[in-house]
This record gives sequence, structure tokens and C-alpha cells, in this order.
Amino acid sequence: MNRRWLQTGLLSLALLAAAGQALPADPAPTERSRNGGARPTGPDVVTLNLVNTDIEGVVKVVGEITGKNFVLDPRVKGTVNIVSARPISRALVYQVFLSAIRLQGFTAVEERGVVMIVPETDAKYYRGTTSDKPRVEDVVQTRVFRLQHQSAAQVVPVLRPLIPTNNTITAYPSSNTLVVTDYASNLQRIERIIEAIDQPHDQEPIIIRLQHASAIDVAQTVSRLLAEQAPAAGDPTQRFTVTADSRTNSLLAHVGSPARLLRVRQLVAMLDSPTSAGGNIHVIYLKNAVAVKVAEVLRAVYTGDAGAPSAAARPTATPLGQGAAAVAAPAAAMQPGIIQADAATNSIIITAPDAIYNNLRAAVEKLDVRRAQVYVEALIAEVTADKAAEFGIQWQSLTGLNKSGTQGFGGTNFGTAGQNIIGIAQNPAAAGPGLNVGLVKGKITIPGVGEVLNLNLLLRALQSDSNANILSTPTLLTLDNEEAKIVIGQNVPFITGQYAVSAAATTPTPFQTIERKDVGLTLRIKPQVSEGGAIRMQIFQEVSTVTDATNASGLITNKRSVESTVLVDDGQIVAIGGLIQDNVIDGVEKVPGLGDIPLLGGLFRYNTRSHTKTNLMVFLRPVVLRSTQSAESITADRYDYIMGEQLKVRPAPTVLPDFQTPVLPPRQGATPPASDKSATDGGKPPVPARTQ
Repeated sequence: MNRRWLQTGLLSLALLAAAGQALPADPAPTERSRNGGARPTGPDVVTLNLVNTDIEGVVKVVGEITGKNFVLDPRVKGTVNIVSARPISRALVYQVFLSAIRLQGFTAVEERGVVMIVPETDAKYYRGTTSDKPRVEDVVQTRVFRLQHQSAAQVVPVLRPLIPTNNTITAYPSSNTLVVTDYASNLQRIERIIEAIDQPHDQEPIIIRLQHASAIDVAQTVSRLLAEQAPAAGDPTQRFTVTADSRTNSLLAHVGSPARLLRVRQLVAMLDSPTSAGGNIHVIYLKNAVAVKVAEVLRAVYTGDAGAPSAAARPTATPLGQGAAAVAAPAAAMQPGIIQADAATNSIIITAPDAIYNNLRAAVEKLDVRRAQVYVEALIAEVTADKAAEFGIQWQSLTGLNKSGTQGFGGTNFGTAGQNIIGIAQNPAAAGPGLNVGLVKGKITIPGVGEVLNLNLLLRALQSDSNANILSTPTLLTLDNEEAKIVIGQNVPFITGQYAVSAAATTPTPFQTIERKDVGLTLRIKPQVSEGGAIRMQIFQEVSTVTDATNASGLITNKRSVESTVLVDDGQIVAIGGLIQDNVIDGVEKVPGLGDIPLLGGLFRYNTRSHTKTNLMVFLRPVVLRSTQSAESITADRYDYIMGEQLKVRPAPTVLPDFQTPVLPPRQGATPPASDKSATDGGKPPVPARTQ
């Protein structure tokens, strides 16, 4: 009760002070301080003594003194202690009030002439806190700082400890800016810190010219050495980049600290020392190219001749434009043996003066690059439809053959052995497919033939319809400008010659010479990738089959092949060849004259008709693979597809012993496909996605 009375009394005193009845201040005139400020004296001062006063009451006092309108958030609760031993200016009352509520976790936000007292954590949601300039009052404010030199994302960890937990700091990398919400006084400090941090790098890239050593070799050596000596990552003073410029034989270095730059210069100076004039030997290990082929190119460039150079053909001009230094090189260095390849280690050995070696080393660096690969997916589709029909009547009269005296016999006979009446009379089991209806009257013996059926009449009717759909999808992966070949089929022997001996000879042995050829599907390509991404391909494609293996002269094969050179864009489908063949054969076998009689002519006529239609198309789709990831993507697709096919044909559980079906091991980093996964895609192989 006493405490409440004390608060009410102090509040009354404050209200009296606000009304101009505060304790009188020192009547001394205004005095200027050293920094140019003024200590006001006179009636425009108040003395605040608020002990354990509710925030609502304090807001009323401050509103009376400052003339501001306040709105309190319902969550704003608590007490405030303000004690002024000496009178203070009315202009400072609002600042003292802001400092007091800040200690309680609240802040003021001004909008439309009203001061809202809200929790500090919610201040950033109001429009009044957004500004591009600092304010006089120490209120919560949101400002945007744009950095010119340093990365905003890297500055955030530096400034985060300087900002209270209730306020925020966020980096926006797209515009390299910082968005900070904090009190105006702290924002001013943050601004000064950002100005001190956001400075350009002291060390600009430098150029170090070399006189003797190769810039490429020195750059590799220095980079490897400094990388091993570098401390933990994250220290900007330890950053370094050393790059070689083969055209000027110089090093471009960008180092984070002067001490490290001095170390780089010392290492380069020690490495850039002259060697013996004519006996220095250099070994270059290649990463991508083939050493034997690169050595041939370098020898051709060095000697000026693509073939093996001779003493007479050796150029008298300065090799590779090296001036008098190269002309003065010893004669031993001008020999073709200056450049040799070691296939075992895929390296090149160069014996030459420094000037010549530096140019050769620069050429090796440009030749030893990762070559693109080309993945070619071929689609060979062949659709064949065969239709045939036969109808005919044949008759024979052979009864008179077993009688003595002059007797007549004869009849009609059409078609092959399995179709004509005589062949069926000898062997009824050899009758061709279809409807065969005849009249038989016992058996009859034919001299020289034997006993046969006395087949008087034969009616044959046949209609056949067969369709074939053959789809082949061979795929190839090869290096740029390297030929690749795939063969799927059989290796069939063809007789090319033979030697036979007569019956009288006993010593010579008969023999045959045989040549084996591939019969089946053959695809051979040689791609060449241009800078623009287009692919030039030399293509040979062949589809062959054995159609007759009983021919006395040898095997008979069908062959369809195409050989061409095309230009196609990366990932596009091109049709390189096709065959559309439609054959209709209508055959009639008849007795002259009698076969043309209406109606009755059918007894003397045999009709056959066939229709063969073939559609063959060949498509190619090349895809350029310039990275390891693109090649792994295609390999993973094919690997997963084959695993799905293997799981699909796995036998169902039965009472029989379960012999484990061999399957591919799961691909590393992939989930094994379900057993019914491939059944959902219709059994079609996946088409690889286009790779850019």
C-alpha cells in the first residue's frame, strides 16, 4: 500500500514538472562546452524521479512533456526506473525514455504521427523502421548497406556478434548487399565497421617474366609447393593463384600477402636458372593425349616436314622463331632424336636448349587437353510383310500302266515336288502346307520308280500371311576423331578355293581354302566434333543374313549396307538410309488353250500369287560428352535398365530348388531396381537425355 502511494506521489511530481512547476534550475546563463554544445538553463528543464513506475504511467508523463501521441502494444508490461539527480532538458526526455524501455525489451516505432511501443522483436515488421539514413532517435531501424569490394555473405559472420539476438542481419548475394535491423546508434557503428572492411585488395595480379625455364613447368611446381605449405583454409592472406602464359613465357601471380608474394618471387628466381646449352633433357608426362602421336606432331613442327627429316631437308631458318639463340644451338640438338615418346609412361622426352624447349612445351600444353567423347545411339528398324496364295487342280490317269498292250496315260502336273500330283503320289508326307484334297484308287507300279499311289485328282489351296518387326538399337561410345566398330552376328566361312585329286593319285591331299566373314549387324563410325558443337560422322552400317546354306557353290547371303558422311548437331536424330521395297508376283501355270476355257479351264490351270513388302530405316543420334558427369549419366541409365531386365526374368518361387539367378551388382550410390520395374516401361530401353 505504501509502495503504491509512493509511486502515485512521484508521478504527481513529474506531472507538475511537465506543467512548468518543476524544481527551479541553476539560474546561471548558458555556457558552451568544449565540443560546441550548450547546457540549457532556465525554465525549459525537468527533473525526473520515477522509481518502479508502470510503463503506462511513464508513457503518460513523457507524452505530457514531449507532446507525442503513444500507442502501447498489449504485450508491453513492466516497471521503469528513471532517476535524474540534476534537471535535464525537455529535448532529452524522449531519449531517456527510449533508453529505459530498451532495457525492458521494448522499442518505439513512429508511423503517421503516432509512437507505437512494441516488443523489440516485432519492430522490424513495421514500415517506420525502414530508412536509408540514420535517425536522431535511438529506435529500431532497418537499413541496406551495399558493399563494393568484399563479399556480403562473408561479412555476415563478422558482424553477427555485434548485433543483439532480437535483431537481424541478412546477406543478399545477387546485389552484394546487407540488410540490417538494429538500433540507430548501433547501425552507425555497423556502418563505420563496413566502411573499414569493404576495401579493395591490396595485392593486384603481377607478371613475372622468365628468361630460361618454361612458364608452364614453373607454374606447376610453384603451385604444388605453395599448396603443400598453405595453412588451414579460410585465411585470405594465404590465398594465391599462379598461372602460366605460354605466349610470353610469363607467370601471372595473385597472392594475398606481400610476404607470400616475396616467397613466390624467390622460388621463381631459383627455378628460372639456365641449364647446360645443349645437353638438357626434359620429360613431360601427358594427361590426356597419346605420347607417340604428340611426338610425331612435334617432330613435324620442329623440322618443318611431316615425314622423317634428313640432313638435306633440315630447315636452315630459325626453328619456331627463336632468333640467334636457336641458330647457335649445337648441331646435335637439331637431330630428329630431339623428341622421343615413351609409350609405357605416356611421356615425351625433349632434348633441346631452353628457348626451343619452352616453345615445344607450350605446344604440348595445348595438345594435351581432354578430348570430347561421342555417344552414338543407332536405331535400325525393319518391318517385313509376306503374303502368298496358291490354288490349282491337277489330275492323272495311270491305270493303263499295269496293263499289257497299248494303253494311254497322262494328266496335268504343276508346281514343285511338294505341290505337284506326282511328287505327292510318291511321298504323301512331302505334301506342302495348305489344303490338299485328292482321289486315290489303290496303288500302281511305275517301271523305274516303284510302287506309288494311284492319285487321280489333287486340289491344293493355300494362303499365308507373315509379318516381321525387327528392331536393333546398337550404341557406341568413342573418342573424338577415333573410329569405333560394333559387330553383332556370326563369323561364317566362305569357300574361296579347293583342290581335288583324281582317283589314281594317292599322295596329294585334297583341301579347301576358306575365308571367314562377319554376317549380322555391323556399325562403324568415326565422329569429329567441331567448335560449334556440330558433329561430322563417317558412317558404315550393314545388315546381312544367310538365306541359303545348301547351295553347291556356297552360302547365299542377303546384304543391306550404307556408307556415308553426314553433319549433324549435338543430340539431333538423322536418318542415314532406308529401303522401301514392295514386290508383287502373280504366276499362272496352265495347259495351253485348255487353261483359258471359262470355268472348265480351272481343271488345267494352277495359280500362285505373292506379295512381299519391306521397310528398312536407319537412324543415328550422336551426343557429345565433354565431362565425366555426362558419361556417368548415360552409363547409369543403361546399367539400371539391364538390372531391371535381369530381375524381370528371374523365375518365380516353386517347389524346385532355388538356383540363384546371376544379376549385375548394384551400382554404387544407386537403389537396386524392383523386380517389376522394367515391366512398366514396355521392355523398351531408356533413351539417354541430351547432354550439353
